Amino acid sequence: MVVALWIVLVGALAGVAPAMDAVENNAAANDPPADSASVHAAQLAAEQFPGSDGLPAIVVVRGDTPAHTDEAVSSITSAIEQLRGEDSTIAGVVTADDGGATTLRSDGGDAQMIIVPVTGEPTDEQFQDSIHRLREVVADASGAAHADVTGPAGIATDTVGVFRSGSLVLLFGTILLVVIILMVIYRSPLLVVTALLGVGVAMRLSETLGALMADAGWFDVSSQTSSIMTVLLFGVGTDYALIIIARYREALATNQDRPTAMITAMRGVRESILSSVSTIVLAMMALLVAASPALRGFGPYLALGVASMGAVAFTFVPALMLLFGGKLFWPSNIAKAASRQPGAIWTRIADLVARSPKAVLVSTLATLLVLSAGLIGYRESFDFISGFRVDTQSEAGQDAIADAFGPGEVAPSTIYVRSTGRITPEEWATVRSELVDTDGVARVGQRPMISDEGNVAAFEVVLTENPYSPEALDRIGPLTEATQRTASSTGIAEPQVLIGGETATTADIRSALNKDTLILVVLVLLIVLTVLAVLLRSVLAPLYLVGTLLLSFTATLGLTTFLSVTVGGDEGIGNRVAVYVFVFLVALGVDYTIFLMSRYRQELATRSPHEALRTALIRSGGVISSAGLILAATFAVLTTQPIRELFQFGLAMAIGILLDTFVVRPLLVPAVVQLLDDTALWPSRPPPLPSGTTTSSRRPQADRN
Repeated sequence: MVVALWIVLVGALAGVAPAMDAVENNAAANDPPADSASVHAAQLAAEQFPGSDGLPAIVVVRGDTPAHTDEAVSSITSAIEQLRGEDSTIAGVVTADDGGATTLRSDGGDAQMIIVPVTGEPTDEQFQDSIHRLREVVADASGAAHADVTGPAGIATDTVGVFRSGSLVLLFGTILLVVIILMVIYRSPLLVVTALLGVGVAMRLSETLGALMADAGWFDVSSQTSSIMTVLLFGVGTDYALIIIARYREALATNQDRPTAMITAMRGVRESILSSVSTIVLAMMALLVAASPALRGFGPYLALGVASMGAVAFTFVPALMLLFGGKLFWPSNIAKAASRQPGAIWTRIADLVARSPKAVLVSTLATLLVLSAGLIGYRESFDFISGFRVDTQSEAGQDAIADAFGPGEVAPSTIYVRSTGRITPEEWATVRSELVDTDGVARVGQRPMISDEGNVAAFEVVLTENPYSPEALDRIGPLTEATQRTASSTGIAEPQVLIGGETATTADIRSALNKDTLILVVLVLLIVLTVLAVLLRSVLAPLYLVGTLLLSFTATLGLTTFLSVTVGGDEGIGNRVAVYVFVFLVALGVDYTIFLMSRYRQELATRSPHEALRTALIRSGGVISSAGLILAATFAVLTTQPIRELFQFGLAMAIGILLDTFVVRPLLVPAVVQLLDDTALWPSRPPPLPSGTTTSSRRPQADRN
């Protein structure tokens, strides 16, 4: 009945919800906060210079000689004009021969740029088709010259294409990995089907609800968020299924009545799964406090997905397991499955921690600190184009512009000076002269654009560095202040200076991300501390458990930096990767802490602290290691994606989860708990043991060296 209700519900929602592709918004994910100076600059430009409609595509043409380049540009321009007559989204064509456009020709004359404004939304099919047709026309007309279509319009089109090219690989790769690992662990097709169907129902539920909410304007969903949702649900969903199956098998060992055993199993896991779901959902929702759209838009959809998975885990998964009946463990049977003992390796690990807790503690801390040393090479990258892990025309065109015209010409900035009165030619000439002499400025346009009312002057400014480099971003603040001082001293009435363009926008994004990261670190840690305190009824335990999570994070980011930047040659870690990894690794890493420590707390009801820890580690170690292996594998699939941020995020999450699964949770945490003995859950104390129970039946003589 429960299974049928879920199928009907998901089917009904699928019938009314739009396709997720149709409501995805990739543009907002790369926007600065709405109150940023660069946004105000863009609004001012739209108000005062309305003729600059359309997103520019830049055709960069290179020939063997200036004459060859001129010939190719003439042919390409004619072809684009013809296309313009057929395609209304092509808004115009500007070449070096047009008035005021001499900067579109390189000093040697062997390279030229053609500006082609394209109207419409970059994510629309019509816009992308226009860019594809433009590229075909340019390729056909360029002759022996080499031509690439880049610029904001080309970059946006390539970004959409790159994301779409990796989506199917991600989905099928994730499914294949999970199937293989589950079959190795359980050797039962129906158990694999149970886990996968649970994930499938939760994924379809969250996808349809998410599409309806995004379509209603409740939140934005980007392609990147959808990709991470896929691996998150596969990882978390199979984790919950593994925990339920393990407890169900334990319950069957003492009660062969399947419904009764399932009730016992769900009572045993409900607190840990509920705590896990709550932690992840709250951590994801914490992203709503961020000012950065890239972070704020990330949380609600993922929180919806995990909440859906929690609902499925509490209802659909156990109902499906009971529906399969005695065949659930086929080709084995219930009796054999129930009698299956935990692996001997976890008994040996538990005994190692019991014998030498100090040695285990010191060795694991040393390992994590050594890995954290990789942070010495940490640096961020805000150059989105360099993050494509496949060849694109937009990146090739950017490189050609940088080589022929200088790196700053890739994305010039615009400095707007606004006054309460008219700006005279003498005043704007003085401002321009000061800009030319400013450190870091390679070129300033000969004349600024002046608004119809004469109170706004717009200066085109080209920086000496790559416009996405940290050095270029650092120049925006001082350049704004210097221009403000010059405008004021020149006599411009109540001047307001704003800088627009890619560099200013990226600088605002960086500033917002830095502020958001500090806020989110504090908020997520408070959430985790609160959940652990409520679950464990302890003040002390959440402190040292969160400490292990933080150390796991620094080790993860250090190793990721070493592999990706120091060894792999990436120019830096994607600007959002660190905060994403922190939120996800802490939220998901605490899952395994919850599974281990909640079992430890349950065992304290009938065992001494040392024996309870040993039993908890032996009983949950296999489940945690299996769950961690699956979760790490699902995130590792992201390394197949052609975007640097997703690659690095997947790599970091796989590393972090493996460290958490095989170093932190089975070794570091038990060693700390062992050394703290009956104060591990302070101020809570272990309850008195039942009459007749000895406290020393398995109490080890711990090594104090």
